[in-house]
Amino acid sequence: MSAVEKITVVGAGNVGATCANEIARQELAGEVVLVDIKEGLPQGKALDMWQTSPLQGFNTRIYGATNDYTITSGSEVVVITAGVPRGPGMSRETLIDTNARIIKAVTENILKYNPNPILIVVSNPLDVMTCAVCKAARNRLSSGRIFGMAGILDTARYKTFIAEKLTISPKSIHAILMGGHGDTMVPLPRYTTVSGIPISELLDDATLQDIIERTKKGGGELVNLIGTSAWYAPGAAAAQMVESVVRNQKRVFPVCARLTGEYGLKDIHLGVPVVLGKNGIEKIIELKLNKDEYALLHRSARAVREQLKKLDELGIFSPDETCNEAV
Repeated sequence: MSAVEKITVVGAGNVGATCANEIARQELAGEVVLVDIKEGLPQGKALDMWQTSPLQGFNTRIYGATNDYTITSGSEVVVITAGVPRGPGMSRETLIDTNARIIKAVTENILKYNPNPILIVVSNPLDVMTCAVCKAARNRLSSGRIFGMAGILDTARYKTFIAEKLTISPKSIHAILMGGHGDTMVPLPRYTTVSGIPISELLDDATLQDIIERTKKGGGELVNLIGTSAWYAPGAAAAQMVESVVRNQKRVFPVCARLTGEYGLKDIHLGVPVVLGKNGIEKIIELKLNKDEYALLHRSARAVREQLKKLDELGIFSPDETCNEAV
């Protein structure tokens, strides 16, 4: 039996389609709606997925729509993957400008037909786009209902590389990463274990640092190999967040959340461990970081703030579009 009646995924590209497919196969909703600006694309991908239902054995009905947000009405959860990838020669400022305008329009359209959804952001640059969704929501949602997918993907890559090096199952590895999604992410070896065994007892420092560096550049490694951004792992990571919410699993995941003083940071969206349940972020967990870890997290926050400064300078959002808590 499905956990909720309807879930919407905005963006029918590789990541969005993968996420929608995972949600349908796991029967997390009675209906999955796939929305995109390209005529025929969401309808075609939705139909293709729906035709796998007899093969995969699921009952979730999948629909597609082009720029028609009325079909999203009644969505308990909306996953936002819309936006353009950063192409050759494109500056980060141009990417922020383009995607923030897309994200603003998407958020406004979703909230026309869904008064209190949970919004999961996947669009890049992730930390900035999560803030953009928060601004576009104009305080109509509590901050715990808006968060971004970053740390789950980064942690999955980190675990994969460790499993590969140790020749063990990735299921045995438990780890957490914090900070911004990108080169300034903050892996935490002290909180990395293999079935309870500290990773420091299984890998030397040099090997672990190599894995950390590879994790930081994990997205770029895939771009170099296939010529575009990854989609299987990001789509699956977003679907895992959806599952924890709609099934009220209260799993602990690192997500991009709005901080209001935690870790000495406020008025910023940044990757931290949280409890994800039916209300979205049920709790932000404050780990006891050591001096070096704390410094790395704040360095990551400074890098995100530089991007947020660029977002503000673009003038896309008016002064009343802020990330203050809904009342």
